[in-house]
Amino acid sequence: MRTKLIAGLLLAAVAGSVVFILLRGRAPAPVARISRDGVLLEEIDLSQVDEPYSLTLEDDSGRNVLSVERGRVCVSEADCPDQVCVKQGWVSNGAVPIVCLPHKLVVELVGTGEDLDGGAG
Repeated sequence: MRTKLIAGLLLAAVAGSVVFILLRGRAPAPVARISRDGVLLEEIDLSQVDEPYSLTLEDDSGRNVLSVERGRVCVSEADCPDQVCVKQGWVSNGAVPIVCLPHKLVVELVGTGEDLDGGAG
């Protein structure tokens, strides 16, 4: 019984340390950079969002609607056939960008002034 208790406490300490290390360098509310076909359309400082809102991006390639909240963003609607960008859901760090290949749309999150660790930079 004592061995199980010690093992459980050790496991909890290791898990807590891993979470602390992963979260330590991450910006709490990054900037969303929205581009289509390599052209920057908009930058949104997600720490400055007071009220949730939607942003509609439409051109000849198609239509995407982004939902923006403090600290996070998602593609809530799109008229592309596969809907991968919509199914990705909310993102709040730079680990993985939102990409709509049919519309050549990329939403990447970067820290204020420098890229976050992960796949965004």
